Amino acid sequence: MKRRRVKITGIGPVTPAGIGRESFWKGILEPVSRVRPYEKLGEELGPFVAAYLSNFEIGKFFEDKRDIPRGVARHTLFAVAAALLALRDAQLGKSELQRLSCAVVIGSSLLDFGGIGASIEAVQRRGFRAAHARAIFTTSSTGIVEVVSQVCGIIGRTRAVQTSCCSGLDAIGQAAELVAAGEVDLALCGGTECPLHQFPLLELRAAGLTPPTAEMPERMARPFDLWRTTGVVSEGAAVLVLEPESSPRAGYSFISGYGFASDPPDAVCGGLVQSARLALAASRLRPESIDCINAWGPGHKLVDAGEADAMVAVFGKGLERIPVFSIKGAIGSPLGAAPAIQVAVSALAHQREMIPPTVNWEYPDPACPLNLSNRARSIQTDAALVNAHGVGGVNTSLVLQRC
Repeated sequence: MKRRRVKITGIGPVTPAGIGRESFWKGILEPVSRVRPYEKLGEELGPFVAAYLSNFEIGKFFEDKRDIPRGVARHTLFAVAAALLALRDAQLGKSELQRLSCAVVIGSSLLDFGGIGASIEAVQRRGFRAAHARAIFTTSSTGIVEVVSQVCGIIGRTRAVQTSCCSGLDAIGQAAELVAAGEVDLALCGGTECPLHQFPLLELRAAGLTPPTAEMPERMARPFDLWRTTGVVSEGAAVLVLEPESSPRAGYSFISGYGFASDPPDAVCGGLVQSARLALAASRLRPESIDCINAWGPGHKLVDAGEADAMVAVFGKGLERIPVFSIKGAIGSPLGAAPAIQVAVSALAHQREMIPPTVNWEYPDPACPLNLSNRARSIQTDAALVNAHGVGGVNTSLVLQRC
């Protein structure tokens, strides 16, 4: 069968910058950081900062809460809300979904540590009979796609993706392959994450992957800035509707290339060179065709510099002309959900002819020779590269083209 071109027809963001397409787009264009002190865990564990959703209520997205099983994890609720928003954006109802061959592919880098921790604490307090049996079903990554399918009325194929912080982008890339090959007519795909629990926040702080202080939280996440130190962990989700080009619904962007690769020894983000080249090859584009880079850029000293080195290797001197941005200064890094949110941004940028600011980028770093701005830019982009990098040396790249 001839491969089909795949387009994004619906977008559902659930982020600290806004929930839903319009609220999110307005928020992500503002030169504002949503990072603030995170005090839910108590003072005894020391200071934390995060970008988080303080007013999220799943009941706002559908009428019958009985559709949600008891004890569902917060990251699953994010995914459900994002999926429903994406379907509404594409103007797709349950009756039409049931006539189509569908897949649900969603990535998350972590299990539900909140649910696991609660079950462990219950046993420690009251003995083995207090173990939460439902934790077997609600804390796994497969529980996310199961509940999303159930709530959306989809009877089809499901796949949970767990490739560290690349999870959301790999989920989109794999879903696009299913649609392109004609295996399904529609895919709900993306990423979701809620790591704001005692574990893994303590471990992330100990590893230097989130700040050890809560002073000036709005200045903490500084992608590619000379004075950056480390990234800031956050929460959120984004789910997309993917369909073939023949779909009657209008598209935001085509997903034209997907690639992934591992870092070589002692070269942080070195695998982005290969993943970007594979994505370009799959899209049949040369590097000079890319006119925007949606960078991973978490604000980590080594990761940012490694990504910049990789982009220099791919684009050479041509990198100077390509606008680059990172959304991590605005919303922190919701781990496996982050790259799915990046894809939502790039798709909206194609339609709105704007790219968001790199919040908190103020002092250029010679180690990161990128075309950055801390203000939103009015730019018409035809082909955008989206990057993701994760613990374990994993890297993923996706090429989006204007519909």
